[in-house]
Amino acid sequence: MSYEFEIADCIRMTHSSLIRDYSNTVCGYDDGINLTIGQPDFHTPDRIKKAAEEAIEKNFTQYTDDEGLLELREAEAKYMKKSIHAIYDPSGEILVTCGATQGLDAVIRTVCQKGMEVLLPAPIYCGYDPIIRFAGSVPKYFDTSKNDFEISGEMLDHAYTTYTRCLLLASPNNPTGSIMTENEMNDIVQWLLKHPDVFVISDEIYADLTFHGNHLSLASVPALHDRVIVISGVSKAYAMTGWRIGFVCAPRKLITEIYKVHQNEVSCAASISQFAALEALQSDVEPKKMCSEYEKRSVFLYHALRKLGFDVVKPEGAFYLFPSIRKFGMSSELFANCLMKEMHVGVVPGSAFSKYGEGFIRISTAASMEDLQECVSRLKVFLKQLERKENGNITDVYESGENSKYLQELNLSRSMGVPFRRR
Repeated sequence: MSYEFEIADCIRMTHSSLIRDYSNTVCGYDDGINLTIGQPDFHTPDRIKKAAEEAIEKNFTQYTDDEGLLELREAEAKYMKKSIHAIYDPSGEILVTCGATQGLDAVIRTVCQKGMEVLLPAPIYCGYDPIIRFAGSVPKYFDTSKNDFEISGEMLDHAYTTYTRCLLLASPNNPTGSIMTENEMNDIVQWLLKHPDVFVISDEIYADLTFHGNHLSLASVPALHDRVIVISGVSKAYAMTGWRIGFVCAPRKLITEIYKVHQNEVSCAASISQFAALEALQSDVEPKKMCSEYEKRSVFLYHALRKLGFDVVKPEGAFYLFPSIRKFGMSSELFANCLMKEMHVGVVPGSAFSKYGEGFIRISTAASMEDLQECVSRLKVFLKQLERKENGNITDVYESGENSKYLQELNLSRSMGVPFRRR
């Protein structure tokens, strides 16, 4: 006799990552071009790998302090002072976490009560939503797509309720590549000063991949220092996604509480990875080189997409473009599915980034220039196919016959959590 175990509602109602689903699917094609995952296509710099090897040789393989190596926290404090002019005490105001995601989870669980709302300017990274729901809180989206992905005080006013607890910001932004401008920052600051009960969680994992000017952070505003929590890490800027090292920087009274969650979730981040991250923060040469390359790719793809007829906001950071596909009369998921099926190009439908991402697709430039050029060539062919179908209903054409079978197989593989392989 078997027993039917009941799964928690917040888990049962959560779907697997749509980004991973599309990545797994395009990997099933021998000639597939994967522009889905937000992962640097560079290797971790040799000096960082060597530091990890030395840590192993010296047997630094045990637990570190739960807060992380003091030397690493000191290095992060220097980085924060240099990059955004924010002062943090490494002994009590910085926490080393198992990647930025684990840090965010610990923060949300600390500052959000059950039923409290977290404001999310959308489109926004899809990984925030489940973390918020797992903590019993409520993601509250508001639309920035009609304002070139910029936030205004008016938007915040409309989104705010008596249940609002946090405002979660990400600059540079995933999926749009936009950054917080000075005018935008001033609007947000003025709004926050009128709402002293709202915390700010600032995801700055892409901070070093800002193309022009200085990265702007609310943590640099003295009047907001007591309620701004910065999430950062080495994953994107140093091509260290697999090393899983992040940072939480916040006032001592908050870190004291966030630490309780972190300690009981993971004890500490991996010691070898911490020594690697310590070496990473000794220089910003590699992030600058990578950022320059991402900018070149983004500029190329931006102009190529515009030439093909896409409406797209020029990215100012990170490694994503978020072009609109509304003029083609297809949903973002159908567009991405058919581009995959016919051209073997993997992109992510905008609907993965909330309902306000519908009508867009996300394209990652964390790929070689050769792959991006090939993507443009295949997009050109794909758009010509759409033109030939203009006399009929495009959606009907793609959802009928062989294409319908393809979409059914794709959705089935997604529900099963396995890659869909199609030649």
